[in-house]
Amino acid sequence: MFTLVVLGLTFTSCSDEDTTSPDEEQNVEISEVALSSEVDNAASVIGDIIIDAYEGEESDAQNRTDGQQTGLPDCVTITVVVQQGFREVTVDFGTEGCVVHGHLLKGQIVFSYTRDPEAQQVMISYSLVDFFFDAKNILGSKTLLKQLSNENGNPQFTHTLDLTVIWPNGAQASREGLKIKEWVEGFGSGVWSDNVFEITGNWNTTFVNGNMHTYEVLTPLRREVICFYFVSGSVDVQRTNFGGTFDYGAGDCDNQATFTTNNGNVIDVTLN
Repeated sequence: MFTLVVLGLTFTSCSDEDTTSPDEEQNVEISEVALSSEVDNAASVIGDIIIDAYEGEESDAQNRTDGQQTGLPDCVTITVVVQQGFREVTVDFGTEGCVVHGHLLKGQIVFSYTRDPEAQQVMISYSLVDFFFDAKNILGSKTLLKQLSNENGNPQFTHTLDLTVIWPNGAQASREGLKIKEWVEGFGSGVWSDNVFEITGNWNTTFVNGNMHTYEVLTPLRREVICFYFVSGSVDVQRTNFGGTFDYGAGDCDNQATFTTNNGNVIDVTLN
C-alpha cells in the first residue's frame, strides 16, 4: 500500500564480511515503517468491514426501517447463521476478489457474537479465511469489543490485534496490540459513507528478520470511510537506535505523509 518515492530499496543477500552503512541501515528501517503502515491500513479496513456488516445485521434483526445502509458492494456475499441469539456472519469476497473501499479483497471474514439488545457491550470474535488484501495474504483471528457509548457518548470498538501479513515478494510482518476506534461522526444516520472514526492505541510489529518496532498513536488517526487513506493523525515509532514520527497530514484526503526521524530529518512518503 505504502511506498517511499524518495527511496529505491533493493533487498540482496550478504556475506558475513559485508558491512552496512548508517544510511543504508536507516533506509531499511524506514522501509519497514512504510510496510507497517500497510498493515495499519489493512487492519483498519478489516475493522471497518466487520463494523459495517455487524451494524447492517443488527438493523435487520431489529427490523429498523431506517437501518444502516451497508457500504459493501454487490460482489460481497453475506451469509448469516442464527441459533438462539448467537449469530455467525460470513463476509465472502470470492476467490476472484472484490473491490471494497478501494482495495481488492479475496477470501472471507467470519465473525460471531451473541445478540443481546440490552447489553452495553458486545464481544465480536472474528477470523480470516484464505484472506488477501491487495495481493497480501493476511492471517489472523481476534476480537472486537463494542461499547454502545463511551465517555464521549459515542460508540467505540476496541480491536485486539493478532495479524500476520505476507507480501507477494516474501516479506512478512506480525502485528500484536490494541486499537481503539471511536465512531465520532455518522452514527445513526443510516448512511455508511458519512462515517468517521478516530483511532488510538499501541502495538508492536515484528518482521521476519527479527526487527521489532513499537508504535503509539500520538494524535488520533482520523479515518473517513470515503477516503482510502488516514486523513490526519500521527504515530510514534521506536526501535533500538532508530525512531521518529509518522504523520498522515492535517485533514486532506490525499496520498501524502511524512516520517520525521528522531534527529529531525523529514522524509516525504507517498501512499500508493
